[in-house]
Amino acid sequence: MQIVTTHKNTDFDGFASVVAATLLYPDAVPVLPKQLNPNVKAFLSIHKDLFKYSTTNEINFDDVKRLIVVDTNVWGRLDRMEPLAVRKGLEVFIWDHHTVSGDIQAQWCCQETMGANVTLMIRQIKEQGVDLTPIQSTLLLSGIYEDTGNLTFPSSRAEDAYAAGFLLEHKADLSVLNSFLRPVYGQTQKNVLFEMIKNAERIKVNGYTISINTCPISGHAGNLSIVVNMYRDILNVDAAFGIFPNTENDRCIVIGRSSIEGIDIGAIMRSMGGGGHPGAGSALRKSVVSESVEKDIIDLIQGNHKVAVQVSDLMSFPVLTVQSDTPMKAVAKILREKGCTGVPVVEEEKLVGIISRRDFRRVKKESQLSSPVKAFMSRQVQTVDPGMGPMHAARLMVKHDIGRLPVVEDGKIIGIVTRSDTMRYYYDLLPE
Repeated sequence: MQIVTTHKNTDFDGFASVVAATLLYPDAVPVLPKQLNPNVKAFLSIHKDLFKYSTTNEINFDDVKRLIVVDTNVWGRLDRMEPLAVRKGLEVFIWDHHTVSGDIQAQWCCQETMGANVTLMIRQIKEQGVDLTPIQSTLLLSGIYEDTGNLTFPSSRAEDAYAAGFLLEHKADLSVLNSFLRPVYGQTQKNVLFEMIKNAERIKVNGYTISINTCPISGHAGNLSIVVNMYRDILNVDAAFGIFPNTENDRCIVIGRSSIEGIDIGAIMRSMGGGGHPGAGSALRKSVVSESVEKDIIDLIQGNHKVAVQVSDLMSFPVLTVQSDTPMKAVAKILREKGCTGVPVVEEEKLVGIISRRDFRRVKKESQLSSPVKAFMSRQVQTVDPGMGPMHAARLMVKHDIGRLPVVEDGKIIGIVTRSDTMRYYYDLLPE
């Protein structure tokens, strides 16, 4: 006997991957966790005759010879599969688009970064020439659209788009898909969001603006991820975290949402025993104090989650600077000869201002060119730390309408990053 299963609180990508596995392994029995995403549960309530599945209570684990795991590679994220975790001689296959190593040892594994897990399986479906019905195509497409945000999330890959096109060619129904991907947002979610907004606070961590909000809940409160996403949008922060201790069962749900590359929510949640993607993730903590969870989140952001490419990788150095008593005429010559649009101004190695070509517009008389640069320089200088990400630097330049940022460490200027530097990075024009 072989079974295929996925992670708890199964979303459309997880469920679609289970169904895809039954197409690739026709003898496999689909086994779904007890906890399902509300939208998946609604879909199954209507299509239960088309997508039959079993629960762990209905499986005799002694008969299982092969386990196929999709959309995760961690035993703790599976539902009541402990008997198989210690089984010797069990054959395990894994399909997972999360490339972080888990604790499931597999004899065969397809683990590759992709926007949606089901995209990996569609690749095999196409190679094997498996026939798809319109409803199967619709379900598989829902997995892609949900995990890639309709192909808008930065984690989306070209192959996700190709897979979506393949499914549309096989009569995937967008109207059905849109009906079930619409998030459930009712009075319970509104109440939680209202309470979070009442107690909202913003803090700075590693140069990023984040909000960590604790909101106790009682009983069942579904779709809290929608609430955290709306909360982040309303507060306009780089990342938001909702900590939801349940007053009835001594458990705590932690949900994170991020809009920047510098804070990897999935990595943070994996460190807390959960999982997710760079922009979204969650974890379930047992018997914890919410204050300790908040401290864990801050510590993880500060210590363990620097971006792969930092400002220090893009900046130019050493930096051309001028002393504050340098005459404006000499500065104009430097800008003209060096072909730059601005230069930092220092006093005893300390950054005190910046002079740009636009500042020369205030020079009205020839005699003013003999004045020291400190008379015309901009004193409100925006700077950036070397460990920040390119997106953080780009946002500062857009916000303040400037073309360059001095990179400052321990009070000293160590480099300079320009708008062109960030654009070359985002359009993949960095030198090999």
